[in-house]
Amino acid sequence: MRVLMLSHGHPAFSIGGAEVASYNLFNGLNELEGVECHYLARVGPPIKPHSGTPFLSLRQKERETLIFANDYDYFRLSNRDLDVLLNDFCRFIDDVDPDVVHFHHFLGFGLEAIHAVRRARPRVPIVVTLHEYLSICNNHGQMVKARTGALCRRATPAECAVCFPDISAAALHKRELFIKTLLSEADVFVSPSRFLIDRFVDWGLRPEKLVLLENGLDIGEIASPRPLARGQGRRGRFAYFGQLNQFKGIKVLVEAVARVPAEEWGTDSVLCVFGGNLELQPEPFQQEFRRLVQQAGRRVRFFGSYRSADLPTLMRDIDWVVVPSTWWENSPVVIQEAFLHGRPVICSDIGGMAEKVRNRVDGLHFRAGSAESLVDRLVEILRTPELWERLRGGIRKPLSARDAAEQHRALYRRQLARRQAPQVAAATALAAVRPAADAAEPAPGRPAAAGESPAAAAGAIAA
Repeated sequence: MRVLMLSHGHPAFSIGGAEVASYNLFNGLNELEGVECHYLARVGPPIKPHSGTPFLSLRQKERETLIFANDYDYFRLSNRDLDVLLNDFCRFIDDVDPDVVHFHHFLGFGLEAIHAVRRARPRVPIVVTLHEYLSICNNHGQMVKARTGALCRRATPAECAVCFPDISAAALHKRELFIKTLLSEADVFVSPSRFLIDRFVDWGLRPEKLVLLENGLDIGEIASPRPLARGQGRRGRFAYFGQLNQFKGIKVLVEAVARVPAEEWGTDSVLCVFGGNLELQPEPFQQEFRRLVQQAGRRVRFFGSYRSADLPTLMRDIDWVVVPSTWWENSPVVIQEAFLHGRPVICSDIGGMAEKVRNRVDGLHFRAGSAESLVDRLVEILRTPELWERLRGGIRKPLSARDAAEQHRALYRRQLARRQAPQVAAATALAAVRPAADAAEPAPGRPAAAGESPAAAAGAIAA
């Protein structure tokens, strides 16, 4: 089985959860006997394209290719450079000759890429993994009200026009129809959370085309619990891992840490922020974040971005991982990574986070967007030394990349069988019709006599 995996980014250049999930699956599939997986990742500036071709290698591993794409319509999730899609991209598909094409994201490629695959390979199953709500929501796919930041629970053209008064409800309706039309060419959609499935069903995707499959992790070195100094029983080292933007709740987290009473925080507690892409955010957000970190003083340490390979080392100095997102999320990879290293998670009580972290079993929930609610959880942790061990004991081992690959291979096989079933049925029906047609046709030489079968007439000629 040959699989072509497409990702909107390569983890060598972007450490987002979707990129890591797709790359882990790519590696897991190539560990399976009888599976050959190819990885095509979209790149853009500051990477420079080659002249005469959109494809690059940049010394990636075998079966890894990069494609430069930078003419993208974020409103329609559309690629304006149709010449590359219909020529270079389709030639690449011909060269790989996949049995299955799996979009781990269409961002950057454009939804037209799904149509291009369907046109180039009409009988090949197309799988699409959904990572957020970009198809539903024009506000960065977050399903958060653009003006107020409140959570959005239902998307319609009329309601979306309130968020975007410069865009008519008619234009938003056309966007929805355009996206749904191209998504309909996919055979199956994969989601790592039940919450996201429910959202897309409410929006109009057919429920029988949605499948729940968790992302897998590259199981490498696992960090041991942080050793405690003699006589120090508290585990008060907290960490944030991930992108820094307005939806990730980092400001809520820093504010909460600053509000914890000094007698509770003590001198042994600290929040470590490992976050990237701050420089890409709007200037007001950058300034507000830096101001909050400065006001928090020694309670907060900002280390900047990190690589996935750094996690075991970083986790050694951490007790708790905080996921304070103010949007719904889907299935944050950082939650699985925390559980892999045996770190309980403190998270917002909404969406995919609340689904993945079981409150008071392997982590704690707090009210999304509420610094005061998070303060309560932090104080509870610092007052209850035994809480960490109890929640750590409730953690379930996350799925490995190989296990996830085996589940996806089973999905691919089902889709291949479904695609091949009409062809097999047609061939079987044709095979059943041919003997009857042959028997009814008189043999050459002379017509069959009255009461004589065609076979007997043929036999007479042969004799």
